[in-house]
Amino acid sequence: MTPFNILLTGPTGYIGGSVLSALLRHPRLDEFNITVLVQPEVEPSRFGAVRHVVPVVGTHDDYTLLKRLASQADVVISCADADDLTAAKAILGGLKQRHHDSATVPILIHTSGMAVLIDDARGDYVSDRINSDLNIHQLESLPHTQPYREVDAAITDASEEGYVKTCIIVPGLVYGIAQTRLVSLGQDSRSQQIRAIVDAGIDRRQGGVIGKGLNVWSHVHIEDLVCLYMHIFDAAICSCRLYVGRNGIYFAESGECDLGEIFQVVAKELSARGCGTSRPTVFTRAEMEKYTFTRMMGANAHARGERSRSIGWKPVHGMRSMLESIRDEVAASMDATEANL
Repeated sequence: MTPFNILLTGPTGYIGGSVLSALLRHPRLDEFNITVLVQPEVEPSRFGAVRHVVPVVGTHDDYTLLKRLASQADVVISCADADDLTAAKAILGGLKQRHHDSATVPILIHTSGMAVLIDDARGDYVSDRINSDLNIHQLESLPHTQPYREVDAAITDASEEGYVKTCIIVPGLVYGIAQTRLVSLGQDSRSQQIRAIVDAGIDRRQGGVIGKGLNVWSHVHIEDLVCLYMHIFDAAICSCRLYVGRNGIYFAESGECDLGEIFQVVAKELSARGCGTSRPTVFTRAEMEKYTFTRMMGANAHARGERSRSIGWKPVHGMRSMLESIRDEVAASMDATEANL
């Protein structure tokens, strides 16, 4: 049987490592050859000891390497540097070569982010604009100055050319401590967004809030997000019906909340660990410049993953799970801070 060649970027990342772990549990694993691109600072032998995984040392700045690896892949799952247009073009160039050499149409599953939808609310209002992944014209009207938009557009344009089938997964605020076998090999186990909020609170010795905390974000648990990747991957490798190209945008969300509620819970949990009071204080202008996450986390980014659900994806984690996860995030950051004292 001819092996199925998969290239995955970002294997030590929060999302990429979780997706790789799911692939390693796949019932068809014995049919897969999985190549992962690991950064030079990562010890490649960690992944070399994992059956079915071939680590290649390199960076996303190496256009030639990325193109070559993509040209050998039937499926590329891109889980790193969502805003890196050069890296995206390298992968697309390799997949175009794959199409030319094999007369097949390879697949690209690309990770974007819901920051592509953000406005400039700065926490002061909730937008009445709710985005649906079924509304193609609404999505294509987003300016290329939005985060990730230029890369997303290049990917969908490539799919329209016919040499690659593309699916773009757009996660909301991702939460939950990753519990995979790869964490012991160096995978990041934590949410970037929640961790940034918590770490800022520790740094200023008080939980903060952006403006009035009225802005809204959609959210998704890391396990639910990985299930969406697997739904799309499985449909792709079995040649089942799958929306691709302009129609292949998949929002990953299982609900939404105003960020003020998250900031309140963070402040409460920090206070319980002796860091500030339980009531968050407003980030100053200087702090907004210092903590760069505040532009995104002060914006509105709420959406409906209707296309995602139409292919059978059923997220099971909700708002309660998201708020409960903050306690684990605070504990992890506080423990790390205390260990470095």
